[in-house]
Amino acid sequence: MPACKLVVMLVLGLGLTNPVFAADNRPDVSQIVTKSDASDILGEAVKDPTPRSGEGADGYYSKCNYYSMRRGKSLVIRLQLPGPNAIAPGKELQLVAAANGSAENVSGVGDAAQMFTAGGETGFASRVLMLYVVKGGAFMTIGVSGFANDAVALEKAKTVAQKLIDHL
Repeated sequence: MPACKLVVMLVLGLGLTNPVFAADNRPDVSQIVTKSDASDILGEAVKDPTPRSGEGADGYYSKCNYYSMRRGKSLVIRLQLPGPNAIAPGKELQLVAAANGSAENVSGVGDAAQMFTAGGETGFASRVLMLYVVKGGAFMTIGVSGFANDAVALEKAKTVAQKLIDHL
């Protein structure tokens, strides 16, 4: 068998068996950020997730939620690859910022990113940090809750975002 045919067969075989991508080469966030990764990010064991990925009217969507075994920490991951009838990722980021009112620009991840924090002031609710990232034609949302320090939560969210970006 000629070497080029062998290389083509190997590349095709890897593409068909790589669990990070669905059959159409779209990322599955639960395979990119695994249960083990989520446990490391949250600093404790997490429950089994119930990920979902699929095509919708506005494009491809992949999501996964990880919740700590002990109540209080979570990692929420959303990735959207908008279709032709969807809102463009940059416009989506503008709309999210306008809706949240107190979003802050974040540098060092994606083409554009903003974060929003809430909760935790009363001691009853977990503090939540939401990071919204645009990278090329993708829109990502990463939510981290249960960390009192926003800088720590932001670094954790940026780590998740970068893992997703590396698979786009």
